Amino acid sequence: MKVVFEAFVPDSNSSFRLLLNPRLSDVFYWHFHPELELVYIEAESGMRHVGEHISRFIGSDLVLIGSNIPHLNFDYGIKSDYEKVVLHIKSDFLGAAFETTPELSSIAHLFQKAQHGLAFGADTKQMIGEQMRHLAGLPPFEQFLEILKILQRLANASDITLLHDQPVENQYTKKDQERLKRLYGFIDEHFHHKIEMEEVASLCHLSIPAFCRYFKKMTRLTFTEFLNHYRINQAQKLLLMDKNVTETCFECGFDSLSYFNRTFKKVTGENPLSFKKRYLSK
Repeated sequence: MKVVFEAFVPDSNSSFRLLLNPRLSDVFYWHFHPELELVYIEAESGMRHVGEHISRFIGSDLVLIGSNIPHLNFDYGIKSDYEKVVLHIKSDFLGAAFETTPELSSIAHLFQKAQHGLAFGADTKQMIGEQMRHLAGLPPFEQFLEILKILQRLANASDITLLHDQPVENQYTKKDQERLKRLYGFIDEHFHHKIEMEEVASLCHLSIPAFCRYFKKMTRLTFTEFLNHYRINQAQKLLLMDKNVTETCFECGFDSLSYFNRTFKKVTGENPLSFKKRYLSK
């Protein structure tokens, strides 16, 4: 089974990457990344496939996945409606503070334990799920503090299940890591404007056809699909900052409001205005 390396591009003005309702239920996305991943999902049922652990969840799931553990997107194969929030966290986002700040010792221990893959019980799922749903609406500093609170609560949770008896080691190669980091960094810097295929292909020192094959092989998405997903993720954040739909459309690099609306609904399952009203009314 081919595993895909997923490069990390943090959100603007943030140490993290937050994804709200990424719609990948029809994509088998077996992947890994150096960042820890905290995922919360509400659905009738779904598959939890982390490393060698495979099980089903009912109603909701909250899992913390350690660095470089291969895992499947939690919404794969779900046919009914669902809600998902994914948070990517660099293991060194606090730098030397993990070693020098006693108050952070429990979070440091949580990160070590996450190499087993961690699932949480009903009480923790309900509390953390509610916090995660509101993260995107917070200013960067308040979001940073709220994520620290989430991690501290996870560290102190008593309803933790280890998904593996031993820490998981990823044996897959990372030879494309630097190329993908460079490529995703370019997207993060230029997604506001039109990106020509020649630009990204040249960045990877590949012809356009070779680049398209390479990108699809590494991400399971075409470059256009990936770019649209990235832009819609940024659009969600602008909408939650109370930007209007038209402003958001053009600030995220779309040159057509109708195409933006169609793409937003395809990726998230709802139109931009409905998304904005639903989250800002909470």
